[in-house]
Order: sequence, then structure tokens, then C-alpha cells
Amino acid sequence: MSIFNFIFGPPSAATAPQAAALGDMQAPAFYEFVRFGDTESSVQNALRNDAVLRACDLVAGSIAMLPLEIKRRNAAGVVVQAEDHPLYNLLRYQPNPWQTAHEFKQLMQGWVLLHGNAYARISRTLGRVTGLVPVDPRHVTVETDGGMFPVRYRVINTRNESLTVRPEDMFHLRGFSVEADQGVSRIQKAGDIIQTATQQQMAANSLYKNGVISGVALKHPSKLTPEAARRLKETYESGYSGAGNAGKVMVLEEGMEREFPPATAENAQMVQSRAQLTEAIGRVFGVPRPLMFMDDTSWGSGIEQLAMLFVRFGLAPWFSVWEQAITRSLVPLSERGSVFPDFDERELLRGTLNDQGQFLSRALGAGGHRPWMTPNEAREHVGMSVHPDGDGLLDNRQDSAIVATATEG
Repeated sequence: MSIFNFIFGPPSAATAPQAAALGDMQAPAFYEFVRFGDTESSVQNALRNDAVLRACDLVAGSIAMLPLEIKRRNAAGVVVQAEDHPLYNLLRYQPNPWQTAHEFKQLMQGWVLLHGNAYARISRTLGRVTGLVPVDPRHVTVETDGGMFPVRYRVINTRNESLTVRPEDMFHLRGFSVEADQGVSRIQKAGDIIQTATQQQMAANSLYKNGVISGVALKHPSKLTPEAARRLKETYESGYSGAGNAGKVMVLEEGMEREFPPATAENAQMVQSRAQLTEAIGRVFGVPRPLMFMDDTSWGSGIEQLAMLFVRFGLAPWFSVWEQAITRSLVPLSERGSVFPDFDERELLRGTLNDQGQFLSRALGAGGHRPWMTPNEAREHVGMSVHPDGDGLLDNRQDSAIVATATEG
């Protein structure tokens, strides 16, 4: 009998895979269960909270949408895209046969946010990296030889089979860490805040589902017959309720009074508390208050500064985590210093068209400034193709002739 069955009894069909993992006292799922409880359930429950889902989706989606490129610095110090490097295609377009680069980065970043760690098995052919295969962090244990640094990774598959992976064959992203070998799960460390927010959300849902919320009450000094109550209700709803009947004079007979349920302090406190918990969850994941769509925040003209704040302090640390992990695990020692990964965050830092126009005008030397960009570099900056003559200075007639010649050819 497994330790899971011994403690909790025979598992159901729905929990059988989890029970199989917990049945092995050496499996990572068993350690997670002993330390934190059911990790899978805690993550799934946390994601039912809209604030947690919004924060994770925003950070993971932002990381995924940005191009991750491999660049090379030549002997003259000029930096160019290393399109011929084997890592370029993997990180820019397709890391494995079934995922796009966007899907891979979003999954890995989501795992880091929720579990503190993300893993991908490195595939190599003749020493060159040819693929990155994600591995569920709930099935991975980092093993050491008594020290702080990992010497092997133990992976448990769905059939409870163990596989040992060397550190050089595992791409490992770590979040904030208090230990050298693993990152910290935000879901676990902020569990009290998330649990309180989830319970409050469940309480509100229960109120709307099962509670009684009345807009108005008619109070009669004596008892009405069922027929009289029905007629009174029909008269009120047809003659006085709804937007079309707003402002009508209501005639109350036989000493009747109209009463409105007061807005209780408890209701106001629930709304305020929910906003505070949403802000606290955003703080855990590094998301500014307005990007959590707080209803009491005005975006105004400060949206550009807000975007810069989020990129610099919310996303830039993750850029560094990704770039240094890629350098450590994927870039050969002989190429370090000349070949390096780089996130292109310009898409998130672009200002308005007017601001971009002013910036590019100065970059090209307008107003007596010394130019620091060529016309083609400016065109590339805004996503346009390079000019045929190499510097974009041909007049319209020459440009038209070149285009026509190219079309005829």
C-alpha cells in the first residue's frame, strides 16, 4: 500500500495520477504536499481569482510578445542580429516542433510566476542546441550533494518513472530566491492574501446567487390578502418601476409607506477591502495599480510614464533573468562576450506618433543636432523596409525608377 493510500485512503479516478506521484516518498509532488499541501489545487484556486489571473496574464503575455533575439558583437564593436546562429531560430520563432516562441515564453514565464521555477529540457545535436522542451515544474526535483548548488535534476513523468538530467541539459529559470537552487513560489508566499481575496470573491458570488437583494419595499399597517398583495405588486411594477416611469408621483393608500434598503457599512467595507486586496495581489506580481484595472484610477496623459514604469521595474528584472539564464545554459563558453540574447522592449516603450516623430527628427539631425541615426535606421525603427539606395536620400523620381526596374526584373 502506498503512503498516499495509507494516509488518505484509495484515490478516486480523478485524483489517481496525483496519488501515484504522492505514493512515492521521493517524488517532488510528495515533498510539495508535505511542505505546502496540494500545490496543483492551490495554483488552480489562485487562478480563479481575477486579480491573480490578470497579473499573471499581463506579465507572462508581455514577456511573450516581445522579440527575444540573439545578437553578435564583431571585432569593431558593431552589434548585429546573429541570424545564422542556431539559437536565433529557436528563441525568435520556434523552440520545439509544437510551440511558437510566444507560447513557449508565455508558458515558462507563467510557471515562474506561479511556481517560482520553470524548466525546459535542452536537446543537442553534435553539441549544438536544437530544441527546448518544457518540463512541468511540479514534476522536477533539484538535487544537491549537500551544498547549495544543483548537481542534477530528477524528473518524474506521468507514469511515475524517474529520469535524471544533468544541469547542463536543463534550462532553468528561477524567480526570486532565498535558496541557491530554486525560486520562490509567489502563490505559496502570498497564500494568505490570495486566499482571503478568493474567499471574499466566493462570498460575493454566494450573496448574488443565494441572497435577497431588493430595490424597494412597501409597508402596510395591517395584513393584506394574497389577492390584494398581488394587485399591489402588479400596480407598482407596471406604473412606477423602470426608467420610463422615473419621476412619477406615487399615491400610497391605507397608511402604506415606501422603504428603501439602506447601503450598509458592511457592503462599503467589502468593496474597499476587495480593492485593497486587488492592489496587494498586483504588488506581489509587480503590476502597477492602474494595470490591474482599478476603477478608481484615471489613466489620463500619464499612460506613457506608466508603461515606462512597468517596463523598467516590472519587466526589466525578468528580461535579465531570461537573458542570463540563456547565456548560462545555451551560449557556449567560447562565444560569450560576442554572442548574447537581447529582449527588444521598444514595442512597449514607443510614445505617441508625435513623440516618435520628434525623436527621429533629432536623431536625423533636425534643428542643428548632430545626427546619430541614418535614414534607414530610422525607417527600421518604425517598422518600415530599408530604402533601396542604402541611406534613403533618393528623390521620388529616382526612387520610382528603382522600384519600377526591380518590379520588371
